[in-house]
Amino acid sequence: MAIHVEGIVAIVIFYVLILFVGIWAAWKNKNSGVGVDQSERIMVGGRDIGLFVGGFTMTATWVGGGYINGTAEYVYLPDYGLAWAQAPFGYALSLVVGGLFFAKPMRSRGYVTMLDPFQQLYGKRMGGLLFIPALMGEIFWSAAILSALGATLSVIVDININMSVVISALIAIFYTLVGGLYSVAYTDVVQLFCIFLGLWISVPFALSNPAVSDISITAKEVIYQSPWLGKIEPEDKWLWADNFCLLMLGGIPWQVYFQRVLSASSATYAQVLSFLAAFGCLVMAVPSVLIGAIGASTDWNQTSYGSLAPKDKDQSDMILPIVLQHLCPPYISFFGLGAVSAAVMSSADSSILSASSMFARNIYQLAFRQSASDREIVWVMRFTIFVFGALATAMALLTGSVYGLWYLSSDLVYVIIFPQLLSVLFVKGTNTYGSVAGYIFGLLLRIGGGEPYLKLPPFIYYPGWVTQERIHHVTGDIEHFIQQRFPFKTMSMLASFLANVAFSYLTKYLFESGTWSHKYDFLDAVVSKHSQEIMDKATLVSNQDNIILSEMAPVKQVLGASLAGTFINTEVLSDDGASSPEAFHNEN
Repeated sequence: MAIHVEGIVAIVIFYVLILFVGIWAAWKNKNSGVGVDQSERIMVGGRDIGLFVGGFTMTATWVGGGYINGTAEYVYLPDYGLAWAQAPFGYALSLVVGGLFFAKPMRSRGYVTMLDPFQQLYGKRMGGLLFIPALMGEIFWSAAILSALGATLSVIVDININMSVVISALIAIFYTLVGGLYSVAYTDVVQLFCIFLGLWISVPFALSNPAVSDISITAKEVIYQSPWLGKIEPEDKWLWADNFCLLMLGGIPWQVYFQRVLSASSATYAQVLSFLAAFGCLVMAVPSVLIGAIGASTDWNQTSYGSLAPKDKDQSDMILPIVLQHLCPPYISFFGLGAVSAAVMSSADSSILSASSMFARNIYQLAFRQSASDREIVWVMRFTIFVFGALATAMALLTGSVYGLWYLSSDLVYVIIFPQLLSVLFVKGTNTYGSVAGYIFGLLLRIGGGEPYLKLPPFIYYPGWVTQERIHHVTGDIEHFIQQRFPFKTMSMLASFLANVAFSYLTKYLFESGTWSHKYDFLDAVVSKHSQEIMDKATLVSNQDNIILSEMAPVKQVLGASLAGTFINTEVLSDDGASSPEAFHNEN
């Protein structure tokens, strides 16, 4: 294949720009957050991220390569269409719900990572268990978007897909290593601007191509394929609802989201940033929807692509770069290429930073090395940034559908972590025994339903299951798989939540009533609730049974505290002088 020199030059210029901004952000903010340890500055940016930069970086939580490629893919697919492209509205609503109910309590308490409240309430061992699905979610997400980049670059520039993925990942890893959250946030501003500009420049040229029919007609009528608006068949309504709830609620309990929430200069700012980002997600999805519609309205026989449509070559997941390449002039397609590259790195860098932050703080420091120095934590973070980045890159080279891997990355987070987050923030009295029970229930019920994208057969056949077939057009192979039309993911999440609450209250009653001897409280979750096991005597709230919203205090801009106060930033919690642990105890 011929290498397009102009495309290579455009990509090099863009990557150099991103690298420059990332290094500049690290240098500019190296002395910010006076009194804050370097490790905390890397994780939450000294908690002084303002409204402008914060709005962009919060939007970039979900607007990545998987988002813009996956949305275009589903609008284009004949059997799905816009009706099944749920990500824009699903993730926008997740940001709204997160801002309304979760951002304020998390930010008000001065947490550093999403796993902090779990370890405070359930202990370090349970925190380690919850780290597993959280890590898997971040790695799956990073791999999906890196895969999207590789596919895009290989289509437009004709360069080796493996090389393009590796180079992109290395650049994102490098500036994340150098500047942490500051570099991630400032590069997000540049990247989102490039996405918006690059895709919107491409759309008019693609729409005006002679091979493209009027998309307002193809939205409702069959021209080259089924209408791109799509429809939801009656038998699929529960499946649709299940997937939508997965995106809306499963989009909340991610470290990549709370990383932005916890870096905001106040709890109110964290809420406002969530609402701004919800609007940003919808705006950024519009060009992707239009590009998917253009793909569905094109007579590909009139283009340089060939007589067969992308769907007949099993290239539906690459419809966005294909439209850019074959329906736009070369110099325009390179603008779009820069946009997709931007989308990928804007999400890959923050996901890798999120995973390394949770490992360094919640696993290495709080579970194994509570006496670790700040310098040691920083080096552990740097090492894990590289390791997790390499792992995501390796997975990116072995992926299937971008949108499928995207859904999968939310599944375990939705089914396991979301009900645990609900319990730890809003339900008084849950304990480690309930948390373990909820974890097991959710995991078994979700895995029991199978996963076609991993070729994992179900061992629980929920009501309404059917056998479907998938035809691979290139090879002619027919693949049969079980489709669960019952909303089993949402049911698994609810079962996990109810199991947590039920087993927590049951074990509390059995131990406190004397039915079970205190010596059997091996998790120190009821009898020894306030033992040193639970967060090494660090106190976050006056009522250690739970975090309740009525206790939340207003927050002012924060500079943070030393590592010795692992979980408590006394300056974070209030501007009225009544939100330190001592003040809470005195009030009570």
